[in-house]
Amino acid sequence: MEFLLLFRTLSSLALAGVVCYVFHQYCKSWLKSRRLRRKLCMQGIRGPPPSFLYGNVAEMQQIQLQAKKTRSHSEIVGHDYTSTLFPYLDHWRKEYGQIYTYSTGLRQHLYVNDLELVKEMNQLNTLHLGKASYMTKALRPMLGNGVIRANGHLWAHQRKIIAPEFFMDKVKGMVGLMVESTEPLLKKWETIIEAEGGLRAEINVDGDLRSVSADVIARACFGSSYAKGKEIFAKLRTLQTTIINKPGIVFGLNNSRFLSTKKKISTLEREVELLIWETVEGRQQECVDKSSCQKDLMQLILEGAVNDAYVGKASSQQFIVDNCKNIYFAGHETTAITASWCLMLLALHPGWQSRIQAEVAQVCKNGLPDADSISRLKTVTMVIQETMRLYPPAAFVSREALKETRIGNILVPKGVFIWTLIPTLHRDPDLWGPDANEFKPERFINGVSKACKSPQGYIPFGLGTRLCLGKNFAMVQLKVLLSLIVSRFSFSLSPSYRHSPAFRMLVEPEHGVCIHIQRI
Repeated sequence: MEFLLLFRTLSSLALAGVVCYVFHQYCKSWLKSRRLRRKLCMQGIRGPPPSFLYGNVAEMQQIQLQAKKTRSHSEIVGHDYTSTLFPYLDHWRKEYGQIYTYSTGLRQHLYVNDLELVKEMNQLNTLHLGKASYMTKALRPMLGNGVIRANGHLWAHQRKIIAPEFFMDKVKGMVGLMVESTEPLLKKWETIIEAEGGLRAEINVDGDLRSVSADVIARACFGSSYAKGKEIFAKLRTLQTTIINKPGIVFGLNNSRFLSTKKKISTLEREVELLIWETVEGRQQECVDKSSCQKDLMQLILEGAVNDAYVGKASSQQFIVDNCKNIYFAGHETTAITASWCLMLLALHPGWQSRIQAEVAQVCKNGLPDADSISRLKTVTMVIQETMRLYPPAAFVSREALKETRIGNILVPKGVFIWTLIPTLHRDPDLWGPDANEFKPERFINGVSKACKSPQGYIPFGLGTRLCLGKNFAMVQLKVLLSLIVSRFSFSLSPSYRHSPAFRMLVEPEHGVCIHIQRI
């Protein structure tokens, strides 16, 4: 009995000790967050006052709930979706201006949508601003330590290896495979129209556009083994959906639903990595057997990794696996989503469909774009640029100050997370004029530099040293896809379409894009 009493006493003391330690560490971290906030406030940066335990999270959730109740699905191009997707940022911007600070739990954030500071961030050549660690931690199973997620010297070395494979001269060499990947979609839609009586059909385009994009990436990455690549990307899609459906990822909060799917995520991660490496090894052996063969994107990147002293042979396998995942996510999802928004806007503006049809007929031999004609599709380019202004696939540029860093007249303390809301910048009437909420591709007729007050205000591919490596690849693929679709079909928006942009790490149509389509 005495032993049992002693055991219970010791257990209670141990538990009390653990609780005290956790509370001490939390208070220590909270005080650190307070110090960061104080350093920003001393520079004249204000923001909503935080609570002790959760910072401004409770207020964020309350503002979000109120916005959801008043949300409207009626307005399309003029719909400022930031006020419904991120209403707390919009609310605080109206109260505190283009620069303010807020906190989520123990994390201190700096909101920056001031053009001059965005310019400064664009021009900073430093490794001291990296991707926000707490957000990328949740994406680790999907991105590994690839170029999207990595920071510092690891990121710089990966960029050095990967970037040359996406230079425009190499991307132009992929136009043929992009056309091949689009042809099945065109035939599928023709078959659907035929089955509906030969006049027109109603099609939800999102899934088909995603399939085309996956096929292009699979062919580019895996060459003749692209069928295996499509299998890999199907699993990656499942993995991505499982991870990004986690609520609170922007807040940086854990939740039980995510923990309950941990086993599923781990299993998918292992399956994907095994399939990727098996495919790469198979292609290597194929080239050995044939003594020479056309090398695909993954092999070229792998050779660069093996020959790079920083990566080395020991870690080259993980390098190729991680960056295959990164190329899939960046090159597949963003392109498909942008194409969906393009078709939605073109469905609303048939005059621009006619202009694209005329341009393709004039520029492209037999109506098929090639490496020579792709750069002359000016109208198509303007439509894509305007679509990415109104509906940039990435909602944020997010950075973490890995060391104390000066941005303009602001000294950002180490540990502060910096956020720039891209769609707000893209719809700023001070930058774009009173028609900032209107679809007007002609504003890009003389390029980005003449489209608005400052070209630094247009950042669909991010900014600074971490500008999207796949920018050329995405633009060329979108040009091919749109020119082929619009030159063969005319379309209008279906009455069943519900305009409801949703944030799932990227801004996409929540209910898809449904159009009435007919052959020309």
